[in-house]
Amino acid sequence: MSAPVLKNPPVLPGSLQTNRRLSQWLSFHADGRVTVRTGKVDLGQGISTVLAQIAAEELDIALARIRMERASTLQGPNEGMTSGSMSLQDSGSAMRQACAEARAIYLDLAAQQSDLTANQRAGLRVLDGEFVNSADQIIGSYWALADDALLDIEANGNAKPKSVADHTLSGQTVPRLDMPGKVLGQPDFIHDMVLPGQLYGRVAHPPSPGAVLLGVALDGINSLPGVVTTVRDGSFIGVIARTEYAAVQALKKLAAAACWDEPATLPDMHALPEFLRMQPVDSTLAGEKKSDTPGPSLTSSEASRAAVGAQYFKGSYARPFLAHASIGPSCALARCEANASGEITHVEVWTHSQGIYNLRPDLALVLGLPAEKITLRHVPGAGCYGHNGADDAACDAVLLARAVPGRPVQLQWTREDELTCAPFGAAMAVDLQAVVDADGRISDWQHDVWSNGHSLRPGRSSTPVLHAAALLAKPFERQIAINMPLASGGGAERNALPSYDFAQWRTHAHRVLNMPLRTSALRSLGAHCNVFAVESFLDEMAEQLGVDPLVFRLRHLSDERGRAVLNAAAAMADWPNRHVGERREGSGTGIAFARYKNTGAYCAVVAQVHAEAEVRVEQLWIAADVGLVVNPDGVRNQIEGGAIQTVSWVLKEAVQFDRTRVTSRSWEDYPILRFSEVPKVDVQLVSRPGDKSLGAGEATHGPVAAAIANAVADALGLRMRQMPLSADALLQAALADPR
Repeated sequence: MSAPVLKNPPVLPGSLQTNRRLSQWLSFHADGRVTVRTGKVDLGQGISTVLAQIAAEELDIALARIRMERASTLQGPNEGMTSGSMSLQDSGSAMRQACAEARAIYLDLAAQQSDLTANQRAGLRVLDGEFVNSADQIIGSYWALADDALLDIEANGNAKPKSVADHTLSGQTVPRLDMPGKVLGQPDFIHDMVLPGQLYGRVAHPPSPGAVLLGVALDGINSLPGVVTTVRDGSFIGVIARTEYAAVQALKKLAAAACWDEPATLPDMHALPEFLRMQPVDSTLAGEKKSDTPGPSLTSSEASRAAVGAQYFKGSYARPFLAHASIGPSCALARCEANASGEITHVEVWTHSQGIYNLRPDLALVLGLPAEKITLRHVPGAGCYGHNGADDAACDAVLLARAVPGRPVQLQWTREDELTCAPFGAAMAVDLQAVVDADGRISDWQHDVWSNGHSLRPGRSSTPVLHAAALLAKPFERQIAINMPLASGGGAERNALPSYDFAQWRTHAHRVLNMPLRTSALRSLGAHCNVFAVESFLDEMAEQLGVDPLVFRLRHLSDERGRAVLNAAAAMADWPNRHVGERREGSGTGIAFARYKNTGAYCAVVAQVHAEAEVRVEQLWIAADVGLVVNPDGVRNQIEGGAIQTVSWVLKEAVQFDRTRVTSRSWEDYPILRFSEVPKVDVQLVSRPGDKSLGAGEATHGPVAAAIANAVADALGLRMRQMPLSADALLQAALADPR
């Protein structure tokens, strides 16, 4: 008999709203352990540790009793994508409520079995899983009463999680659960997996975005030592071998044997902002605010603005296409089962995808199978922080594995695959205009952003978006990246709506409908370039107005939490005294601020740089407000990691291409920050224990980018409006500077 379903279900926190069955989230065992399940995956951000802390806190048990179970479509909650810095907000709040309800259920059962009165029940405590009455007598435990049926019910919202004042584990730094295995080199990653009878596969991907396979001689490949078989389906070609070495050697021969038609479909890499503005677009008004009191505006004539002492400003900013550039290439394992007729009946996939439930329907469409015939399990891989090649590698693995039913096939991409075939972060162009009135306040503001969409994730369309889907003999139509609604965080327009108190403003997003390179979600999406533009523009205005950049920001910011992080970062860097005393030539300091997605974490950054032939970031001071902090060290790790990644983006990274191919195929062509170039990073968490937890993983990307650009302007008097701020870009800006 199935468990009862509530007739009028209450609104529940986070992902518990759509995954209401308590048994999806946790189960108790007689040996004193608790299995905790989550639909969010750990990509290296440490979310498993934080969720374990939350569960242990609410259940009143030792953290060592928790066993975190990796996400699987076989069981556990479907929490969609692990993205947007939403894991703690969505999964953490759900976990807290689910565990509070489980605790209440078990305590109630123990009280019933002990015939306790209402007053006696009020005195019950839980000490590391044992139930203790007011006379300090143990009357039961989770382990003694362990029964899966007890939690096979829907959450009712009646149990109340602990108050922050009663927390003993949340707010404490605890060691990461996943670190011992990684530090000791234990086989923890998907690349390390070896299943019985495992074979190894490689795919020869098209050499350019528009390439079509004209022909390939497979006989010579099939006869190579160790090769089991080759696979061709339209322009999809691959090889399966008994060993990884044999697969790698065969791939080289396969790539050389393939003949491709490669049309010139790519734009001029050196004129991306102009290209974006010239393409057909889907334009939307992302948001606006109209002033209640008339004042100088962008629609006022130049003469009328001048008559009231108003000043007009404009600026254009841009970033290139960016690669995920994960150190470890994408990887997946797949095994297909077939019936006597050779028809595939079931598929198992092991993947480091960010969204196994989203990936499943796309695989079902590619294979022509019902989704319930496909099982996906998450296994950690290289960190990605966005839509990298993990989903595509899973599809590649399945397409190979169906050629050898019953045998698992490990498919690993090459470095070249990772840098040329995975989705890229979209190139962006941002145009800003503003009017400042005679009192030095911004009275009108306009923000226009041109960009391809920032989401091409699986599971959101009736057509699969996986790389191989468009290559098959019966191809699926190539899809164009979209922008998610602002209510879900947005895409190109993320952080394009002001966090500041401008009298009036409007933001337009122009989604470019010609997609020369496949784009999708890359960490922070449009926020990186939008904040870079906004905060650079504010500095430019402050300089021309003769106002301190910090003062100018605070003049337009009433949000006390935003003001607090700005003041905290400024105090850390001794901002008022940054130009006092003898100044080193080429040294500069810049400041920037943003509230991620306008609803997430607050972050302010001061950057110190030294700029001569090239820019070197020497130090970052970062103040962040993420609300209730569960694991302080985990938050700092996320902030530091995001900041260092941003330094790499701002100074070095840009996808290189000619009119046909992506040419940045190695670390030499796509350099990233070296360990010797990592700046010192100081982080201060502005404590807000009374506020809900906010994700920290992407809050730094915009402010760090802008703070560096502002520091370069302070150091050299050169305003760099287009990333990366490389040595070549610095030289070109210096040569173009009329001074």
